[in-house]
Amino acid sequence: MGMTKRRPEEKPKFRSIVHAVQAGIFVERMYRRTSNMVGLAYPPEVISTFKDVDKWSFDVFALNEASTGHSLKFMMYELFTRYDLMNRFKIPVPSLISFGEALEIGYSKYKNPYHNLIHAADVTHTVHCIMLLTGIMHWLTELEILAMIFAAAVHDYEHNGTTNNFHIQTRSDVAILYNDRSVLENHHVSAAYRIMQEEEMNILVNLTKDEWRELRNLVIEMVLSTDMSGHFQQIKTMRHSLQQTEGIDKAKAMSLILHAADISHPAKSWELHYRWTMALMEEFFRQVPFFNAFLNFASAGRSVVHPACGFLDPFLMIMA
Repeated sequence: MGMTKRRPEEKPKFRSIVHAVQAGIFVERMYRRTSNMVGLAYPPEVISTFKDVDKWSFDVFALNEASTGHSLKFMMYELFTRYDLMNRFKIPVPSLISFGEALEIGYSKYKNPYHNLIHAADVTHTVHCIMLLTGIMHWLTELEILAMIFAAAVHDYEHNGTTNNFHIQTRSDVAILYNDRSVLENHHVSAAYRIMQEEEMNILVNLTKDEWRELRNLVIEMVLSTDMSGHFQQIKTMRHSLQQTEGIDKAKAMSLILHAADISHPAKSWELHYRWTMALMEEFFRQVPFFNAFLNFASAGRSVVHPACGFLDPFLMIMA
């Protein structure tokens, strides 16, 4: 039975485009890896794990085990290679590896059960899946794809395992520094860019001035959008944009993609969702020992709101 030839005026089906992109990227990745392996050697277990990297419920915990605790570094390197970002933006391979390792150190600083390098690797992977499986990657420029992956990788850098409200109520140094506005998110971006002040970790060294400025503006907006306090406003803004004729603001759409990836584990396999939920609850209740400090504030006649108050409200409202 011969193949049916598609008439020129027929548009290819969306799903067929996605499959073609997946196949093309996979072939290109395997071709390029031979030259890039000189920069980062992939253990056989990591190569095996990455066979499922285009799947929505990719097991990032398996990747972390296969890479002996370096899931973020390998996920970043894999995606920078797949999207050919190192060649396009002349990113030095040693700088990318050093930057990835520095991020992992920062994510491990407070030994968080949830906000750690595995979470960063998971969100980075999820951003990739959203771009690939929806075809949105064709709507974005190469610089915007770089911004998406970069923002995902750094979005919780040096998270200390407490909430913004905790910082505000305890009048922490970062709360004072950022005037109680998206305290943690501001720190994540600032601290990540501070890493790149070191020459050997500056992965953006060869960007033009205009590219560097555009990328930074996008990264700042995207990472700040992961503040849960802005969740419902983001949804409202996007719904409004979809009803307009002038099109969608790309930066707003990219911000929503990162925000969605950040809270995506309830939409993944039960095994992954359960594991992430247990880690999140463990981290959440680690704030309990600080009760006494707040009681001391209250006994001094000061108004105190428990820092954990309202933490789960957005999630409960989303599920309602």
